[in-house]
Amino acid sequence: MKKNSVPFPAKSPSPGPDQPRRGDIWRVRLDPTLGSEIKKTRLCLVVTTDTLNRMSRTIVVVPLSTLPQAAPPVLVRVTCSGRPAVAVTDQIRAVSRERLLERLDTLSAAELIEVEDGLREVLEL
Repeated sequence: MKKNSVPFPAKSPSPGPDQPRRGDIWRVRLDPTLGSEIKKTRLCLVVTTDTLNRMSRTIVVVPLSTLPQAAPPVLVRVTCSGRPAVAVTDQIRAVSRERLLERLDTLSAAELIEVEDGLREVLEL
């Protein structure tokens, strides 16, 4: 090893404050969209693993909505910043990290499990 070289770190560095993490809720710019895709800038739940979130240029998210009532498995009730919302699991999508505008909240472990269950059912996993 060269005198001034630094060995490769044994473990990945901790994600920074702007690094999306699984279970985080971010404000995401979804436009432009086509057809029946959820439009505009809205809250979205990050569902990709933290390892992929660190390495990939895209992040997989589930959009949230405040209008409809929960109707599992497609619409799963969650809370964001103390307000009720639903995760629209059939609108899951990968977005470029440049679309993520700001982190607002993190789902509870129980709510994340409910969304995961909804995704499994919608995607037949």
